[in-house]
Amino acid sequence: MPKFDVLTIGNAIVDILARCDDQFLGDNAIIKGAMNLINAERAELLYSKMGPAVEASGGSAGNTAAGVASLGGRAAYFGKVANDQLGTIFQHDIRAQGVHYETKPDGVHPPTARSMIFVTPDGERSMNTYLGACVELGPEHVEEDVVAESKVTYFEGYLWDPPRAKDAIREAARIAHAHGREVSMTLSDPFCVGRYREEFLELMKSGTVDIVFANKQELLSLYETDDFELALGKIALDCKLAAITLSEEGAVLVRGKERIAIPAYAIEELVDTTGAGDLFAAGFLYGYTADRSLEDCGKLGCLVAAIVIQQIGPRPMVSLAQAAKERGLI
Repeated sequence: MPKFDVLTIGNAIVDILARCDDQFLGDNAIIKGAMNLINAERAELLYSKMGPAVEASGGSAGNTAAGVASLGGRAAYFGKVANDQLGTIFQHDIRAQGVHYETKPDGVHPPTARSMIFVTPDGERSMNTYLGACVELGPEHVEEDVVAESKVTYFEGYLWDPPRAKDAIREAARIAHAHGREVSMTLSDPFCVGRYREEFLELMKSGTVDIVFANKQELLSLYETDDFELALGKIALDCKLAAITLSEEGAVLVRGKERIAIPAYAIEELVDTTGAGDLFAAGFLYGYTADRSLEDCGKLGCLVAAIVIQQIGPRPMVSLAQAAKERGLI
């Protein structure tokens, strides 16, 4: 029996969240709804302009690991922080969620990554990320025994920005497949897809990646088309299984010629979309590694995504396992 259900690999980031209006985004040249990579100087500038903020450990794959753990799954995480205050916060938070995390910090330079996230009244989040220590993640941080003992190894497309992380992912995928495990990725962001389209397609077509998560915009960007049905047909040929999120329209799951539409759960108030895709992946992978039907996997994903968008921050503040039990999904 594998020790872990899901291992996630990603950029270890502390999120700093604040509310703002659309005018603020325009005045500060922030691309709405995207993840904007920034340098240390711009990070300091934007931080000085933020209103009251909430600090919360984040990072796409870290959020997914926390979600799996909150559902009762056995989760592990690889990601690099520095030996500084934000690094200590990140380590504490992810371990407190019940996630196995043993990646060692090295010194204080570069510092732990942080993302200034501006949330507009419509709930949309615009991320401005200084990667800092994240760029130090490399093959030497891949714990072979953890990969070998994880049913699914999942990584974020954002890892294609720091160059050494690519080698770490390929090494993890090699180990996973050598032990009969599966590998999954999220496309992360339409702009990220634009930067690495050919490499992402190669990962899928070569079988390095088995399961792909994307939202509608990322999928259309991947295949450079406005035709959603055409894009669904293409991804069905390029990977074993794909889960495409559609915001308030739910999700569609694609496996070969099979298509499963999953409706969204009703919410009382849209507060913050930060982490919605990350938590969808958590719910889906929890169900998948528990051998649930694809429909149940999709329902679990949509449920936990609906929960997280009704709070500030990407880490679950309630027991996802309890919420799933109340709806008969666990």
